Amino acid sequence: MSDSTTLPDPQQPHNHAHCVSHALSAAEQVCARDGVRFTTLRKRVLELVWQSHKPLGAYDILETLSRDDGRRAAPPTVYRALDFLQEQGLVHRIASLNAFIGCPSPEHRHQGHFLICLNCHIAIELEQSGISDAIAAAAAAQGFAVNSETVEIGGLCAQCQAAA
Repeated sequence: MSDSTTLPDPQQPHNHAHCVSHALSAAEQVCARDGVRFTTLRKRVLELVWQSHKPLGAYDILETLSRDDGRRAAPPTVYRALDFLQEQGLVHRIASLNAFIGCPSPEHRHQGHFLICLNCHIAIELEQSGISDAIAAAAAAQGFAVNSETVEIGGLCAQCQAAA
């Protein structure tokens, strides 16, 4: 992981279909590397998560599967697919929103750290290894063993600030 944000700005105009196709290609590679099945449902759920750069809840995914795909999936089915995608590092869970967002760097295992716009709800993943390093150092100084970390920073993105 780099020490600077190297991800493209999700708010700038870009070919979003490329985001989806890149995510699906990366997922196929990760699953092949790890010897796990990337089923049709898992693939579709990942595709839906990547439809925008805004976190998506499980019930939103369920509704889209039902409405657009005619699937009669039950909530546990969607949650199992999301659990699988999260275990493989293909999505991150945004705890404060109880929602999921695609990981742009699934080939590198890491904790997700996010800037979340309180106005437009876009989530921007930070690629700052220093954040995890600082958390680990502070925890070690207290004799604390970190099992997981959640860093979600709420505020206003540049576009929402400019529009205000």
